Amino acid sequence: MRRAEEFEELRPLLFSIAYRILGSVSEAEDAVQETWLRYQATPTRPTSTKAFLSAVVSRISIDVLRSARARREEYAGTWLPEPLLTDPYADPERSAELADSVSMAALLLLERLSPLERAVFVLREVFGFGFGEVASAVGRSEAACRQLTVRARRHMEAGRARFAADRREREELAERFFAAFRAGDVAGLRELLAADVQMVSDSGGKAPQWGKGVFGAGNVARVLASIVPPFIQIGGVVTAHEVNGQPGAIFRNRDGEIVNTLALDFLDGQIQTIRAVLNPDKLGHLGPVADAWAVIREANQARRPAG
Repeated sequence: MRRAEEFEELRPLLFSIAYRILGSVSEAEDAVQETWLRYQATPTRPTSTKAFLSAVVSRISIDVLRSARARREEYAGTWLPEPLLTDPYADPERSAELADSVSMAALLLLERLSPLERAVFVLREVFGFGFGEVASAVGRSEAACRQLTVRARRHMEAGRARFAADRREREELAERFFAAFRAGDVAGLRELLAADVQMVSDSGGKAPQWGKGVFGAGNVARVLASIVPPFIQIGGVVTAHEVNGQPGAIFRNRDGEIVNTLALDFLDGQIQTIRAVLNPDKLGHLGPVADAWAVIREANQARRPAG
């Protein structure tokens, strides 16, 4: 098999590794492209192409993440990962674990780890690489990688929700949520929201946002119920769609341009967290992006009574 064919077979895996390390679609795609360039420049064929390319993309991602950390510390407002609608790497035997590891909640937990811990955790715990392969990928001993894995696992488990809903329950709750959402049904929304629910948005200073967030079932229900009717009135469309392996939605204006994505997290049969990404820089990989400010202005105008 030619190198290009080998690489294309492994591209979904490489992207999935890079995305989980970086939390950015654009940076993950760049890391994969750089991996291809380095593979082309390698004079001899590696014994295991999968192990070799996984190691290369991991090292590149670690380096990118180290430089990205400083930018994220100066980020305007809440930072959220770039939304991913479809994970290209499908492993039927581990699909549930893979979906969980790409959720917004899991990626935000991974942000607490050092770049090295994050890479080791992703390779070992998410993709099941052996410690020898992990050690080779990150340039540390197997013993050091075992310690990094234990430390990373401890951090992840400490922050992970203990009673998250199963997939079918999530889908049923999401269906009820979006029905109430589209109808502007405050009571219906409040019934589905946890008492301490929080709603946060990532605009990066380039789109409207909900301040530092909206908190509490009553407040969140009222805000949500006020959003959709005027948005639909001006031709906006809310389409339910899986976002980062969890129930969510895509908002588009009348021209089909993307305004934002919405992702839901569940706990004990209720919605615990709602995360919206409005930063246009994080939406471009999904299609043409709308001017969110213009959409909000038009929606606000639609709220005002005529005359």
